[in-house]
Amino acid sequence: MSSSVQRKRVRKSPEARRTEIVEAASAVALTEGLECVTLRRIADELAVRPGLISHYFPSAEDLVAEAFGSAAGGELDRLIPAAPRPLPPTRQLARFLAHTSGEAYDDISRLWINARHLSRYRPVLRERVLVQEAAWRGRLEELIREGVGQGEFHTDDPYGVTIQILVVLDGLGAHANTGTAARPEAVARLAHTTAERELGLPDGALTAEGHDPGATA
Repeated sequence: MSSSVQRKRVRKSPEARRTEIVEAASAVALTEGLECVTLRRIADELAVRPGLISHYFPSAEDLVAEAFGSAAGGELDRLIPAAPRPLPPTRQLARFLAHTSGEAYDDISRLWINARHLSRYRPVLRERVLVQEAAWRGRLEELIREGVGQGEFHTDDPYGVTIQILVVLDGLGAHANTGTAARPEAVARLAHTTAERELGLPDGALTAEGHDPGATA
């Protein structure tokens, strides 16, 4: 008589399965683009039947929007955690700028460009882009207001400074995705210099803090 015991297949909870699907879709979106997020492609990634994916996402458009929202929202939480934050405002802003102005950010900047383009034709994705734009604006403005309240930043218009920084970052993201290899220092630091000028900080303050080894990864 065989001593081996047949293992029962462990069924994942609906929440765990949905999370797994979204994570796989987000990874594909970041590395290959939102156009590659299809029910069949994600089923292949997870080695399951396409019907399982459609059970959670009957429309591929819903999955595309969820993939973008998960990737963009996850990046925001990593770069500017919700309050209470682990770092003082100046260091938190420096860390944000350090991670949004370099090559490590190219994948997410490409995803934003991709999503904004496709959202012209996809209403579900367009709504998710608007939600994420509002989230990024809100989180950064909240950080700037926190810095003003603590005396680290000096501005009468936190919202206006927020928009300036995000517009510069959008421009840097577009520039990085033109195939231009060279990134002049003045261009690479454009978001830093804008923030330093508008927040009454000395030149280089955000760059120095951005490389602070004490900042959490």
